[in-house]
Amino acid sequence: MRHALFALIILACTADLHAQLVHTYSIVARDSVTGEIGVAVQSHWFSVGSIVTWAEAGVGAVATQSLVDPAYGPLGLDLMRQGKTAAQSLDGLLATDAGREVRQVAMIDAEGNVAVHTGSNCIKEAGHHAGRGYSVQANLMLNDAVWPAMAEAYERAEGDLADRMMAALDAGEAAGGDIRGRQSAAILIVKGESTGRVWADRVMELRVEDHPEPLTELRRLIRVHRAYDHMNRGDLAIEHNDVESALHEYGSAQELFPENLEMKFWTAISLVNAERVDDALPLFRDIFVQDVNWATLVPRLPASGILTDDQDVIQRILSMVPKQGPRPR
Repeated sequence: MRHALFALIILACTADLHAQLVHTYSIVARDSVTGEIGVAVQSHWFSVGSIVTWAEAGVGAVATQSLVDPAYGPLGLDLMRQGKTAAQSLDGLLATDAGREVRQVAMIDAEGNVAVHTGSNCIKEAGHHAGRGYSVQANLMLNDAVWPAMAEAYERAEGDLADRMMAALDAGEAAGGDIRGRQSAAILIVKGESTGRVWADRVMELRVEDHPEPLTELRRLIRVHRAYDHMNRGDLAIEHNDVESALHEYGSAQELFPENLEMKFWTAISLVNAERVDDALPLFRDIFVQDVNWATLVPRLPASGILTDDQDVIQRILSMVPKQGPRPR
């Protein structure tokens, strides 16, 4: 049997020279409230997100793993984009794949229909669970408790789609995870309906390529991502001269990522624009103590309409520069 499996793997690799051994566990899911569609994964494999995770707004998501044929991602999305369900798309691809017994693939379409396949020759422990609006799947796991734990965690979790998918990954790790350990992780979430603008339809796309604790690092990146979402909304408010909204957004960003100097800087700038200079000065002092380059930036902002050109105000800001501060970076 061992020799037969090895022969099958060689045959599959010969049939598709792009096949890669990506044993892992993942989830595809759709948020029934927002319509957002996502896929998240962890593996003991470098840059797992570049191989396993596929999604398109208004279309669906795909996780392709085990002995991967990456074509399942774009081809599956193409079939769903044409109006086929997740099951029809997956069945069609499997029917023409000589290596299907070493594949593990899950698909979810924009309506929340799920299809999943675990080939009979995927390395144990391997299996999946398809629930309402989601599927969890795993192979080369330490034990067969991984995917049931993921399913239970996802169904019980609260929060947005990212929170719930991360809860599933955490549960999979806690139940035993990949028998080889862990190396990389990724999450990809897109909108339920396409705007025709790919950059606007991508809600979240984060990858941890190589890390001793990839899920911990992925959670940190999600927090940073959310902080920068607030920053982007703050920037948009500044563009529309809505200072109060900008203050709110920049403040929310700073709460999520207080150690980030840029977020503190733009909060301070917004305070100045709201004629709250006294509130802004302590923030500027903290920033300039850590990196005086931010002080060099201040006089450049009025020309772009981002900061008042009142020279008295600018000099008050620059007075916060320490007399003996750190060297510019």
